[in-house]
Amino acid sequence: MSVVENQRLTFLRLVETLRPHWRRDTALPTRIQALLTRERKFGARDRRLYRELIYTTLRYLPWVERWLDSDPDRAAMVVGWFASPTRDTAKWVEWIASGLPQMSSLADRAAFLGESPAALLPAWMRDECPPALEPEELEFQLTRAPLWLRLQTENETAVADEFIGSEWFWRASAVLPTAWRMAEEVDVTKTAAYATGAIEVQDLGSQLVLASVGIGAGERWLDACAGAGGKTLQLSRLVGSAGHVDAYDVRTEALDELRKRAARADVANIAITPSPRDEYDGVLVDAPCSGSGTWRRSPHLKWITTQESVEEKAALQRSLLHQFARNVRSGGRLVYATCSLARSENEGVVSKFLAEAPAFERIAFANTFGCTESEFGLTILPSVHDTDGFFVSVMRKRQ
Repeated sequence: MSVVENQRLTFLRLVETLRPHWRRDTALPTRIQALLTRERKFGARDRRLYRELIYTTLRYLPWVERWLDSDPDRAAMVVGWFASPTRDTAKWVEWIASGLPQMSSLADRAAFLGESPAALLPAWMRDECPPALEPEELEFQLTRAPLWLRLQTENETAVADEFIGSEWFWRASAVLPTAWRMAEEVDVTKTAAYATGAIEVQDLGSQLVLASVGIGAGERWLDACAGAGGKTLQLSRLVGSAGHVDAYDVRTEALDELRKRAARADVANIAITPSPRDEYDGVLVDAPCSGSGTWRRSPHLKWITTQESVEEKAALQRSLLHQFARNVRSGGRLVYATCSLARSENEGVVSKFLAEAPAFERIAFANTFGCTESEFGLTILPSVHDTDGFFVSVMRKRQ
């Protein structure tokens, strides 16, 4: 048996193990990692290969799932045709998809396979985010998001020198030069730049959320849903040494990671608050959401998230806005953000909040970065800058 034939059989075996869980397990990535780790015969390259094939399966699940029983070879062929051609997958992809025509567009491949592109997103997404089904946008939805870093140092040269020494390649974003897109998936956590807090892993779309607001040096901010602190650390850079950021989250265990990251970067202008009672120049509510903007990285969420769960999140998000609006000083700003592309969680939440809170008004962005602005906020679609998807709205408390 050839190496690639053995890989095909191993892939199908792994898929069958995961199959009972991929439409119900929100922690599926953890399950996948555990499954690959248990396979003692796998080396690092094997794990990378099968991880890519499994995630490709999840991205194209409706096209793959129906063939697993009747024609598993065809299921493997579909996965091979759409898998990202990395160093680890190139030989397998070339073998499994040999004989198939060279087609670059999703529409052409769908026509060849007799499949519907629209089936690759849940049906409720058609109403929640119509642009997601446009051909160009759908192409991005079905590809793996790149690794983006945020520079958290003035010494860019030291970071660049270390990356060059590791033979890593990157490019700075054209719209935000402190955001670097790595050419490949590399483990930056083992670098000196990471150990000293000179870089943070943060998607460019996430970075654009705060960059669009126009946050000034010396301001005092509250990050009301800080979690592990990615945006908290970005806020601390934007307000500078003369400014201050308080971080709060009901998930106190999540704040432990923020403590580690802030200590690693030797950040002195962040404090974790047990109960925010002050008034601030700005309050960020980066609300818990469905995560539909992260489907490029977490494709399993497409098949677990429902319209009902989106509506439940929207009710929570409105509640959080009202709760933390009290912490905005007169003339201050309330920033609402999600990593969702669903209207119900984005424009719908903001429009209802503004109707219920007449003390607040929507204001313009400092920079839209070429993204789509509506009456109630800015949507960062993945296709614009090769990112995850986000939404942000800026409101001011009337004086």
